[in-house]
Amino acid sequence: MTVDIVTLILALLVAFILGVFVLPQFFIRRAIRSVIRIFEKHNAIGVKNAKTIEELGLAPKPMFQRMFSRRDYKPQALQALIHADIVKTTETGKLYLSEQTLLSSRWRKR
Repeated sequence: MTVDIVTLILALLVAFILGVFVLPQFFIRRAIRSVIRIFEKHNAIGVKNAKTIEELGLAPKPMFQRMFSRRDYKPQALQALIHADIVKTTETGKLYLSEQTLLSSRWRKR
């Protein structure tokens, strides 16, 4: 193998790793900020102001619509926020942003 082929293979490997692991994480982090702004815009902070996923506009798009649009990372971002206990769910299934947890997280406003 010549040096050019080895360099090309390494470049393709790096591009593959970036495309599969690094870029999606970057887009999810960016979407997390967007989801937090959506909760703040709809004043869905605290149990009293909890909203449904449809009211917030965070429901996953239908399959047909997803086929012809760019990938939306907001559903994954919402799941990450729920898992981090920043977004909480009421007994009726409504969602709200926990300001206390948000302030102690890495996603607090700077």
